[in-house]
Amino acid sequence: MSQLDDLPPLRDVIRRHDLAPKKSLGQNFLLDLNLTSRIARAGGRLEGVTVVEVGPGPGGLTRALLAEGAKRVVAIEKDTRAIAALAEVQARYPGRLDVVEDDALGVDMAALAGDGPARVVANLPYNVATPLLIGWVAADRWPPWWDRLVLMFQREVAERIVAQPGDDAYGRLAVLCGWRCEAKIAFDVGPQAFTPPPKVTSSVVRLEPRQSPLPCPVRDLEIVTQAAFGQRRKMLRQSLKSLGDAAALLSAAGIEATRRAEEIPVEGFVALARARAAMV
Repeated sequence: MSQLDDLPPLRDVIRRHDLAPKKSLGQNFLLDLNLTSRIARAGGRLEGVTVVEVGPGPGGLTRALLAEGAKRVVAIEKDTRAIAALAEVQARYPGRLDVVEDDALGVDMAALAGDGPARVVANLPYNVATPLLIGWVAADRWPPWWDRLVLMFQREVAERIVAQPGDDAYGRLAVLCGWRCEAKIAFDVGPQAFTPPPKVTSSVVRLEPRQSPLPCPVRDLEIVTQAAFGQRRKMLRQSLKSLGDAAALLSAAGIEATRRAEEIPVEGFVALARARAAMV
């Protein structure tokens, strides 16, 4: 499928609207409509679903989401240059595309999504991808407003999201995501699929929220993982000293003081977070 609809090819859209990707905005545009359709389908059936998209750029994935049947797409775009291009997509799909010109890091996406099923499907700008993900999985409200995240990351970041204890990539991001979500890499995307081509392979990651994750204070989990992985090669009795009495904290959590952060499963960090919350 080389053409989703009767709108112009994306290269023409980029040329007409002077949308050369900006490195400062972390932009790498996907121009292959077969690929954008595959990403849209990775989100599951979209009929009746509101989809939030971050960084739509010229609208390739936006068009795929609408063509795949999304009830409504809320596209959050910081780049003023892209607004006119997205207006053409709005005209082609009347009443189904809302364009929000704003910085996604400061937007209340739950309010924009409204009631009913909602999910996030996005080729995230590289420079805000990780902060956005942490905001979604570490939110105070749980279960969240979204029922699935389908997100494009650099392969290195994707591996950090799905890593397991003992893996080289296992760290704070894996703990936060593994605590509240089931995450898997859906497929990889080579550099040649983007304009401009990045220097690395990218991956589409699918995250589905756990309805009943282990109870734990979010802030305390963030604090203990930051301390533990900040000195990941050291024993926990040393890396957790910045939190106070590390020995007492580890004892309360039932974790041996000589273990290292990379060895501790999600359940262990949850126990540490609970112990810290009880001690402060």
